[in-house]
Amino acid sequence: MYIDIRKKKIHVELKSKSTRNCFNSSYLLFEFAALMGQERSERRSSKQIDLFSSVKTSAECIGDQFKKLEALLERFGRTGGRWQRLDQILKSKHSGAVVRKKYIITPVQLTSEVTSTAEAASEVPGAIKTTINIGIAMNHVNDQENLKQLNLAPVQVNEVEEMDTQEGETPNDGGGDGNDTSPMNGESELACIVQDQEMEEDEARSEATFRYTVENLSKMKETQLSPPCYVRNLPWKIMIMPRSSQTQDRGPQKSLGFFLQCNGESESSWSCYAVADLRLLSCKEGQEPFNRKIQHLFYSKENDWGFSHFMTWQDVLDPEKGFIKDDSITLEVHVMADAPHGVSWDSKKHTGFVGLKNQGATCYMNSLLQTLYFTNQLRKAVYKMPTESDDSSKSVALALQRVFHELQFSDKPVGTKKLTKSFGWETLDSFMQHDVQEFLRVLLDKLESKMKGTCVEGTVPKLFEGKMVSFIKCKNIDYKSTRVETFYDIQLNIKGKKNIYESFNDYVSTESLDGDNKYDAGENGLQEAEKGVVFSSFPPVLHLHLMRFQYDPVTDCSVKFNDRFEFYEKISLGKYLQTKEATSADYTLHAVLVHSGDNHGGHYVVFINPAGDGKWCKFDDDVVSRCTKQEAIEHNYGGQDEDMSIAVKHCTNAYMLVYIRDSELENVLQEVKEEDIPQELVERLQEEKRLEQIRRKERTEAYLYITVNVLLEDNFDGHQGNDLYDPEHALYRVFRVRKQCTLHEFLELLSDSLKYPIEQIRLWPLNVRSNQTCRPMPIELENDLQKSIYQCAENPNVWNVFVELVPPDSDLTALPPFDKDTDVLLFFKLYDPKNKKIHYCGHHYMPVTAKVQELIPILNERAGFPPDTELALYEEIKPNLVEKIDNLTEPLEKVLEELMDGDIIVFQKEGDNQMYELPTCREYFKDLFHRVEVTFCDKTIPNDTGFTMELSLRMTYDQMARAVAQRLGTDPYLLQFFKCQTYKDSPGHPLKCTFEGSLKDLVSYCKPKAKKLYYQQLSIRVNELENKKQFKCIWVGPSLKEEKEIILYPNKNGTVATLLEEAKKQVELSENGSGKLRILEINSSKLSPGPREDVPLDNLNTSGTKLYRIEEIPNDELNLAEDEMLVPVAHFHKDIFSTFGIPFFFKIKHGEPFPKMKERLLKKLGVQEKEFEKFAVVTMGKPHFIMDSPEYCMDLADFRIHPNQSTSPLRPWLGLEHVNKAPKRSRINYLEKAIKIYN
Repeated sequence: MYIDIRKKKIHVELKSKSTRNCFNSSYLLFEFAALMGQERSERRSSKQIDLFSSVKTSAECIGDQFKKLEALLERFGRTGGRWQRLDQILKSKHSGAVVRKKYIITPVQLTSEVTSTAEAASEVPGAIKTTINIGIAMNHVNDQENLKQLNLAPVQVNEVEEMDTQEGETPNDGGGDGNDTSPMNGESELACIVQDQEMEEDEARSEATFRYTVENLSKMKETQLSPPCYVRNLPWKIMIMPRSSQTQDRGPQKSLGFFLQCNGESESSWSCYAVADLRLLSCKEGQEPFNRKIQHLFYSKENDWGFSHFMTWQDVLDPEKGFIKDDSITLEVHVMADAPHGVSWDSKKHTGFVGLKNQGATCYMNSLLQTLYFTNQLRKAVYKMPTESDDSSKSVALALQRVFHELQFSDKPVGTKKLTKSFGWETLDSFMQHDVQEFLRVLLDKLESKMKGTCVEGTVPKLFEGKMVSFIKCKNIDYKSTRVETFYDIQLNIKGKKNIYESFNDYVSTESLDGDNKYDAGENGLQEAEKGVVFSSFPPVLHLHLMRFQYDPVTDCSVKFNDRFEFYEKISLGKYLQTKEATSADYTLHAVLVHSGDNHGGHYVVFINPAGDGKWCKFDDDVVSRCTKQEAIEHNYGGQDEDMSIAVKHCTNAYMLVYIRDSELENVLQEVKEEDIPQELVERLQEEKRLEQIRRKERTEAYLYITVNVLLEDNFDGHQGNDLYDPEHALYRVFRVRKQCTLHEFLELLSDSLKYPIEQIRLWPLNVRSNQTCRPMPIELENDLQKSIYQCAENPNVWNVFVELVPPDSDLTALPPFDKDTDVLLFFKLYDPKNKKIHYCGHHYMPVTAKVQELIPILNERAGFPPDTELALYEEIKPNLVEKIDNLTEPLEKVLEELMDGDIIVFQKEGDNQMYELPTCREYFKDLFHRVEVTFCDKTIPNDTGFTMELSLRMTYDQMARAVAQRLGTDPYLLQFFKCQTYKDSPGHPLKCTFEGSLKDLVSYCKPKAKKLYYQQLSIRVNELENKKQFKCIWVGPSLKEEKEIILYPNKNGTVATLLEEAKKQVELSENGSGKLRILEINSSKLSPGPREDVPLDNLNTSGTKLYRIEEIPNDELNLAEDEMLVPVAHFHKDIFSTFGIPFFFKIKHGEPFPKMKERLLKKLGVQEKEFEKFAVVTMGKPHFIMDSPEYCMDLADFRIHPNQSTSPLRPWLGLEHVNKAPKRSRINYLEKAIKIYN
């Protein structure tokens, strides 16, 4: 027995050796942990010491308390009965079985001399808690008999221990508590680990505390690493090193560097977020350790994190500080880690569940899908939806069934691409940050509609639908108006609220309708009343949306509130019900959806209590891990709390809660068995998986196959370009054959497919020549028939061949013989200069010694010309190179350049063709060489796909404009063109209609992207437009109800007056109006006078936030008296900087009573008196509210600019305070749009 008392730990290590063959070597390690400020017990490896032959005792006693503890331990060790029985078991002759249980041994069980646990505890300061983890390698030992002899009782582990155990264990894996029963140094191992009851030696655990002692510290020069401690299946080590730096006075300073290293030897792509407390332990009793905390995302490039200067070297070595003893220090780390990403984390093994892959910015969708999946009653209903006849790519119901089925039975993370595809979403949609409440509502509505008329109709409302009563109750008369409304979720305001009950109190609080806001009670007139809601029923599954994201009118965008907001595992909502329901409204928390980040983006996870028993799991996309109740609930309150773990980030908090009614808990979370899934659905999903496996196998085995693309002569008809066909648009007959397939076997396959005998088929592989042309070449069938396809093909993956067949109208029973040494295969094309067309005219075998003129009769016959028609013959050599054959009496082998099989002869009628645009095929192919496909997009339509035209790069601007105008059916002078920007897919500067370059100059920088130009259709001729200035402005009618944007085209050298004259041509003036226009400046919904009419247009700045508005001057504002003034008026709500709506000028009369001015103002706006709450004169950014009384008269001096206000950008203005009833912008990004499921 070896006793090692180190500070607050006592290790008793027992080793047993036997000369018999029962077992080679085993050991028992007991660890007694005194609860004197110790957080975790420490597992240590033991040395081989003979338990019964030698006993060695050594102790470093710190104080009297440890001496008493040692004495008690000695008493336990000296008792004979218990240890003799244990020794008998160790010496028993059996083999094979492994016992792995948990036990607690109390001092009473270990000694007969101690009569009670109280007596034992009295000898030690503080209670002793002893836990044994036993892994005994035995030989067919009966488990129950061993327990009986040892007199051990199973441990009653607490909730957190049980959770950690389940995470680390899998059925029939031989254990999982970290006690390895594998051989050590060639010997069997018997381990009994006594440890703190909260400690788990599970390598998949979420947290651990471990230590490392550095000896001979004063001599340490190199970095030291501790042995690994496994957390989340990753090795964590303490890294310690001496560090040097300069102080402020440039003197050297030595420090202790203390780091935590994670997975230091891995170079793969992985990451793990963790928080840790780095501690330097004190040797003095009762002195707290020196600690510093870290939080970091560990990954391969940053796999260690800590402090280069954790403590000065001088302080570490100072004995007075109490951290060093015998030139040794002890370092300790407590680490808490999330489940890692990018490593082999087996979610199914550790939790029993799998995650969902992240396919874009829809992490919240994964959280929501997991929540719905664990609503088991809904999952059952989804399985039972009839989808036998549904399209597998468009059916939302089938896609959801597929996701749920894979989540239930798959061992790997599940993809959601098929689900989002069934929504009808484009690629961009899946990356858009939709609102979670909106998505949930649309998805449930879609499911509800899909379930109608089926056996599961009504499941969605049965689970999620509650009812509330909206009421308005008059205070002074007996009148009450009520309306029953249904809800699927409740939005709770959290701003300024401490907890969930305060939010519910705010939700059902009443609003007083009095003063100007009295309720219209019909015959009873306007009455003071109370307005509010009360719940009449709560659903079995209650979705609560915490309003973390709210619209801020000041910034005109959505902001996130990270305030602390408490919610609880159990809540009771009975007091919010109108009348008591049959069952109490008590709820248990089932899911917590959490967001980390701000309103611009972030990360989403969900914590779920799958069985409703308080055992939580964290679902972080594809990674699922066990977690504590505290992590799931308290860590997601939000806000900042110094008492909480540093793992709780300020921006990480819950935004949605799911509660299940206690009375419905068993029903909602009912087990979903395999027999609950319709057999036809299982078979369909299995068939899909089988086909997917086949496709995957094909992709895996693709290297064993080659794709043979077959072209027949029909594929050459209609081709207008170089060579015989266009490889990008050819309609191949595709055959996928094994590379080892012989040519003969492939010919048999062709024969069977084309319904031609083998003797009527000849293969001509299509070969790419050195001049980049693609032509057929011969193959020796007699010698090559037994060659494999792979040997014949130039490309190992694709083989293109031309298959020659006996013409269907021929009487031939086999193809004519072809001698590759004496014959040549020629192809013929006819050029029609009138229509600028190429016609394919077949192929022919000719002896290489035949004269060119022998082709004339054949070509005339093919073209349908008279036999004596004179022809001009050309050889198509390569793109943009066509040579005329002048000497027709010479042999083919001399006339044609490098005569080869597959050469192409182009012919046309000889004669006067100069009247045509492209008189010869030489000009035709030259023009073809310069032809490109250009896409034209409408500049005024966002994301316009446009249309594509084939144009010549030699075209001038006028030719291009005519071609596009003909395509659009408009005048070419009513089109304006824009080049595409080089580095951005958007229009650049406009092209002048006098542009002298060619189309090549406009698209030469578009490579390798598709060539693109932008255009816009004009209302005036482009040559006139280029002498004018485009001016965007706002037009508002006399009613001041709505604005519209207009584009004016005044002369470039014009003034404001010419701009107003141009505007008169486009706007509709009032019938009895003044007919005169004015221009005003608008900035942030506030108004100021515009420039004078003689100001040049070049002086007007149309960029930035300033807008120009044109309006007709009202008749009563044309001529102002001396006691009258035009005053700017703007709308605002609460804050004068929160202006909105359409500002305007209003005539103020000096000395006019306020009620009279107010009446004129309301008449101008066409609104009722109660619309406005307050009136204010705003000067120097401060509001001065006007008293609504007959005694108050308007003073023009209030609206004049004072001398000390000359630097103010705005003159005093009249403010109308009222609520902005216009729709608020809930989406600030131009990419964002309302969510919609299309199918």
